[in-house]
Amino acid sequence: MTLPVHWVESLAGVRRGDPVEVTGDEAHHAVAVRRIRPGEAVVLTDGRGHRLAGTVTETGKRRLVVTVDDVQAVPEPTPEVTVVQALPKGDRGELAVELLTEIGAGRVVPWAAARSVAVWRGERAAKSLARWRATAREAAKQSRRAWFPEVADLATTDDVTTLLAAADVAVVLHETASSGLAAVAVPEAGSLVVVVGPEGGLTDEELAAFETAGALAVRLGDEVLRTSTAGVAAVAALLARTPRWGRPGHA
Repeated sequence: MTLPVHWVESLAGVRRGDPVEVTGDEAHHAVAVRRIRPGEAVVLTDGRGHRLAGTVTETGKRRLVVTVDDVQAVPEPTPEVTVVQALPKGDRGELAVELLTEIGAGRVVPWAAARSVAVWRGERAAKSLARWRATAREAAKQSRRAWFPEVADLATTDDVTTLLAAADVAVVLHETASSGLAAVAVPEAGSLVVVVGPEGGLTDEELAAFETAGALAVRLGDEVLRTSTAGVAAVAALLARTPRWGRPGHA
């Protein structure tokens, strides 16, 4: 049976035999929703590479105490994958974040592209960003990740250009590009950045700025994918050529 995974703020320094207390919403979900009781086994993670298995010893309304049976330190996955996701309409942004988390993206950067239908301003921006971050956390627990992805603050096109210039390898998805993903020299380590445009497509100015910063424009094929799924398809295809998804030593 797959053990339930719950998040705690930090597990640094925790050793076998130590008690770990889970509180707040996370404990409420475990006790009230999952109906976890003393004697049951659970997995805890801080989303920063620490993961432990333990046995529940105490429960309360918003409190859960776990005695540690085993501790594991998981190395951060490499190459690190960042996806710049143009703001989609409706709840498609949360869908993109969920799927990108499940396949192993390490960072998602929401981007206010020129042709983005959705606009994040003021209170709406704060609420939308909070939803993306909550979605990433829940998807990370569901997919049993030891390293949770970061959802960055809303980026401008200039921010994205700076990010691309600093990447080891950067690609921008574009339906008219002459190159496919096979042309990308996927790194076995370092940083890989993938830019996904909005429903209305990239402007010529955005594409030119990204290519000047060092990004390679690539297409996914004859089909045009939605902005909420294009990044997932691209990252999956690229990770399949790294030791993360392939056999060690085979890119």
